[in-house]
Amino acid sequence: MVRRPHFFYGWVIVGLAIVGGTLVYGIRHSFSIFFPSILDEFGWARGSTAIMLSLNVLIYGLMAPVAGSLADRWKPRRVMPIGVTILGLATAGCAFAHELWHFYLLFGILIPIGSAFSGWALFAPALANWFTKRRGLVTGLGQVGGGLSFTYGMFAAFSISQFGWRHAYFVLAGTLVVLLLPLYFLFFHYRPENKGLKAYGAGELPAAKGLTTEVSVKNPISHDWTLGQAMRTYQLWLLVLSFSLYWGVGNYLVLAHQVKFAEDVGYSSMFAVSIFALFGIFMVAGQLSGSISDWIGRERTITLAAILAIGALVSLVSVGDTSQPWLLYVYATCFGYGAGLYSPTIWAGMADIFHGRHFGAIAGLLLTGMGIGATIGPWLGGYIYDTSGSYISAFVLCMVCFGLACIAFWIAAPRHAARLRAKA
Repeated sequence: MVRRPHFFYGWVIVGLAIVGGTLVYGIRHSFSIFFPSILDEFGWARGSTAIMLSLNVLIYGLMAPVAGSLADRWKPRRVMPIGVTILGLATAGCAFAHELWHFYLLFGILIPIGSAFSGWALFAPALANWFTKRRGLVTGLGQVGGGLSFTYGMFAAFSISQFGWRHAYFVLAGTLVVLLLPLYFLFFHYRPENKGLKAYGAGELPAAKGLTTEVSVKNPISHDWTLGQAMRTYQLWLLVLSFSLYWGVGNYLVLAHQVKFAEDVGYSSMFAVSIFALFGIFMVAGQLSGSISDWIGRERTITLAAILAIGALVSLVSVGDTSQPWLLYVYATCFGYGAGLYSPTIWAGMADIFHGRHFGAIAGLLLTGMGIGATIGPWLGGYIYDTSGSYISAFVLCMVCFGLACIAFWIAAPRHAARLRAKA
C-alpha cells in the first residue's frame, strides 16, 4: 500500500545525486588541472592531448543511453556500484600512463564508461521518477554536484601540489570508491515504488507558469513515450542539438583550455585554478536557481543562460595581460551561472515532453549529443591554438554555438509539451 511519510525519501535521492555528481564528474572536470602538468612532462601538442577529454565526453555520451536503458530494465542498484568500480580503477590507472594512447584508453574510454553507469545518466530518470512536480527545482538541486565537481578541482590541484600529478590520481580514485560505494548500496532507489511510496505530486498536473497547459486539468492526457516514438519527433533532436552546441562544443572547449589560457596570459597556476573553482561555485548558484524555469518558462531561462555565456566570453577575449583580473572574475561569474541555469532547464524541458517508463533511454540521448559535440570542442580549441597561437577565434566560435543552442531550444518548445502529448 502506498503511504505518505513525514519526510519524503526523494530528497535522499537528490542528496545522493549531489554527492555522486561531485565525485564522479570531479574526475573528468579535473582535466584542465592536470593538463598543464601533463604537457610539461611530455611536451605533446595541445590539440592531440586535449583529445583525451574529447574522447571522454564522446564515449560518455554514447554510453549514457545504454546506462539509462539498462536501468529501465535491470536493477540500477547493481549497475551503479559496477560503474563506480570501473571509474575508480581507470582513474588509478592514469597514474601509470606514459604514452598518449594510455590516456586515450584510460581517461578517454574507461573513465567515461564508469561515469555513465554511476552518474547523471541514472540520476536524471531517477529524479524524474521521484518527482512529477517542481522538476525545474529538483533537477537544479540534483545537478549541484556537477557544479561542485569543478570546485572539486581545487582538491585535485592541492593533491598535485602535495603528491605530484600521478599520485593525485590515486587520491581521487580512493576518495571516489570509499565514499560512493557504501552510499549507493545503502540508500539509492531508482523508483519510489521500490520503497512502497509514490512520486511527489503524483496524480497532479504540474503547475508551471512557463508551461502552456493545453489540456484540461480535470482530464490531463499522458503519453508513455517509447524510445522509437521519441526518436521520430523533431523536438527530441532539437533538444539534443541544443545540448550538443551549448555544452559539448561551447562549454567544454572553454573549460578544457581556460586554465592554460590564464597561464599563457601571465597568471599563476593557482590563480588560474581559483578562477576554475569560481566558475564551479557560480554554476552551483545557477543550478540552485533552476526553479526559475518553473516560473518564467524553460525557453526564457535558456535565453538568459545563452546571454550570460556570450557575455562571459566577451570578458574572456578582452583579457590581454594581468592588469585587469576583474575580467576573469566577470567571466567565471557569468559563465558559471549561465551553465548552471542551462543544465537543469534542458533536462526539465526534456522531462516535460518525454517523461515515462522509457525516459532513462530517451534522456540519455541528450548526453549522446553532448558527447558528439565534445568530440569537436576540446580538440578544436587546442588545434586552433596550435595553428594560430591564440584562443580568440575558438572563443568566438563558442559564442555562435551558444546562440544556436538557444534557437534550437525555442523551436523544440517544451512550453507546448501538453499539445505534443495529446497528438501522440
